[in-house]
Amino acid sequence: MDSSASVISAFSARWTRFRRRTRGRPIILARRALAAALFLLAGVVALQPAAAAGPPSSPTVVSAHDIAAGSVLNAADIRVVSMPDKVRATGSLAAPEAAVGRVLAGAAHSGEPITDARLVDPSPGIPATGDPGRSIVPVRLADAAVGALLRPGSRVDVVAGDEGNHAVLARLATVAAVTADDAEPRDGPGSSSKGRLVLLELPAEDANRVAGLSLDGPVAVTLR
Repeated sequence: MDSSASVISAFSARWTRFRRRTRGRPIILARRALAAALFLLAGVVALQPAAAAGPPSSPTVVSAHDIAAGSVLNAADIRVVSMPDKVRATGSLAAPEAAVGRVLAGAAHSGEPITDARLVDPSPGIPATGDPGRSIVPVRLADAAVGALLRPGSRVDVVAGDEGNHAVLARLATVAAVTADDAEPRDGPGSSSKGRLVLLELPAEDANRVAGLSLDGPVAVTLR
């Protein structure tokens, strides 16, 4: 009995010492293993080729909707998208400010890149219609004082002729702009008239007729 008790006591003592030595070590070992695994993962990610994150791209201005040729672009007409450099057109714009206020030389479908070659500056003092089916025609009025009554956006009918014989050249023309008074006399037909030059927006066919007949002298307008 004494020998058996001694063996049991010795085993118990050794077990106790083993437990004391290994107490907490599984957690420490697990933490070290996790840290090593994370270190290796970071190394693998760092060595991956740059292409894995996607091809290089740049901000690009594109049309936000279908736009007609001759339109003056505003902020609602364009948007900025990220476009891969390998398919990005030469001359593409990166900032909306480079396009706003300029005239689109050719029609653009929604999503098309806007390049510098597709834009022109508006003619000084002459607004663009934004509609290829409409034109701007300048006219002198028979009564120069009427020009002072007109404002951009006014609607008028254009009339030519004398008191006994007159004809309506165009109806519901839109006043696009009215210039300042012209104090210099003009040569040629209608040279007796001075005053404001009125720019009217009309359908292209009507604009051509008004422009041709106004060569013979000033025209009149009736306000609508």
